[in-house]
Amino acid sequence: MMKPNRRKIPYPLKLAAGFILLLATLAASLVLGAANTTLSDVWLAITSKETSESISIIRELRLPRELGAMFVGAALAVSGAIMQGMTRNPLADPGLLGLTAGANAALAITLAFIPTANYFGITIACFIGAAAGAFIVFGIASLKKGNLSPLRLVLAGAAMTAFLNAIAEGIAIYFKISKDLSMWTAGGLIGTTWEQLQIIIPFICIGLILAILCSKQLTILSLSEEVSIGLGQNVKWIKAVLFVVTTLLAGVSVALVGNIAFLGLMIPHIVRGIVGTDYRYIVPMCALIGASFMMFADTMARIIGAPYETPVAALIAALGLPFFLIIVRKGGKTLS
Repeated sequence: MMKPNRRKIPYPLKLAAGFILLLATLAASLVLGAANTTLSDVWLAITSKETSESISIIRELRLPRELGAMFVGAALAVSGAIMQGMTRNPLADPGLLGLTAGANAALAITLAFIPTANYFGITIACFIGAAAGAFIVFGIASLKKGNLSPLRLVLAGAAMTAFLNAIAEGIAIYFKISKDLSMWTAGGLIGTTWEQLQIIIPFICIGLILAILCSKQLTILSLSEEVSIGLGQNVKWIKAVLFVVTTLLAGVSVALVGNIAFLGLMIPHIVRGIVGTDYRYIVPMCALIGASFMMFADTMARIIGAPYETPVAALIAALGLPFFLIIVRKGGKTLS
């Protein structure tokens, strides 16, 4: 039974609060860091052609990095929400169900066999790898007759993630590309460039728009397939579109930041506690909260041990693993 949406605070106000949080987090991420900068420097870096050391740091290093964090955070959060709604599995997450591991394996194969591949080619390879990883996991979990259980999906995802990561590491060792591969898979945004953003942002925007357009169908699908069929929906077509959207968002994210687990698990549960269970409200809010969270995590990674960096994937995992255990203990119920 779908829970009623939380109407104490109108959804537009919640969405506006999400935008304010996003802008505040972006401003803080551009100001804070090993180098001293101010909001005035940020404003000049965005609106003028003036050059100075602090402005150059913001314009060439922090701004592309934090924009990358923003879009990747939105992509991972929305892909996690779609997976949880589509599979009705509260533990679904791109990092737990083989998508990011498949993208990592495809990345290793591309770097080993096509060393001259440009960033666009690597992005496409990661998308294909994410799709292959998800296909294998869902295929293994579907071998037993009956509905896909959360436990079978998680176990299949864990097994396939370990297998695909082993393939990636084996290829890296054999072809002596471990250093190159680790730079991609460590889970961070160091060295993000404007050229990379020009490639990944259009893909992510397409994925987010499709997710919003399909959010009504996803809400019905999250109840049960029988309800969807009874309402005249083409369930196979809707699942196919949502699957493509999920793999697109997850694959492109891996191409930029590597393997970031648990973000796609945490954010949808938090958002459902704020806006209810209607995916027309969940998807846009997930994009805002996921983007803010990723920028916050990346900023903390830069300042905790400045001038050295803490791996952002480790910070997110430190928060995500306890969250995962709490969700398991609550039986998949939304935190509220």
